[in-house]
Amino acid sequence: MHYVNNPMDLPAASPPGAAGRALHLARRAVRGLDGLSPLVDLALRLFVAAVFFNAGLTKIASWDSTLSLFENEYAVPLLPPEVAALLGTGVELFFPVLLVLGLGTRAAALVLFVFNIVAVVSYPDLGAAGLKDHQTWGLLLLVTLTHGPGALSLDRLIHRRLGHGPHG
Repeated sequence: MHYVNNPMDLPAASPPGAAGRALHLARRAVRGLDGLSPLVDLALRLFVAAVFFNAGLTKIASWDSTLSLFENEYAVPLLPPEVAALLGTGVELFFPVLLVLGLGTRAAALVLFVFNIVAVVSYPDLGAAGLKDHQTWGLLLLVTLTHGPGALSLDRLIHRRLGHGPHG
C-alpha cells in the first residue's frame, strides 16, 4: 500500500555523495515496509479476531455459567440478561470470522469496537489489566476500521473484481 503524502515521496534526483546514498537506502526501506503492510494488516485482523472468537467459544462451552455471569456480573444496559448473553455470544462468534476473511471488514471492526466499549461499561469489576486489554483491542479495531482490511482480504478481491482498482 502506498500512502498519500509519504515523506519518502521525494524527487527522484538524489543529492550526490553520502546524502544521496542515505536517501536511496531510506526509499528502499520504505518500499520494504510498504511491502509488509498487507501482512501486518492481516496479522492485526487475525490477532483481534482470535481474542473475540475465543471469548465466544468460552461462552458456548458453558452456557449455564454464561447466563449466570450475565445475570449477576455483567450489567448490559437496556437488555435482559438472556438476550444480552445470546447477542454477545453471537457477536463474538460471527464478526471475528468476517475480520479473518476480510469480508465486510470495516463493518465488522465497527461492531466489535462498539461491542468492546459495551463490555467495558457493562463489567464494573474489570480491573486495570482487563481495561488495558480492552483498550488495546479497541485500538487495533480502530486501526482496521480507519485503515481498512488491507490487500489480503476478500473486500479487496471483490473491489478489484468489480473494477474499482486496487484500493478500497
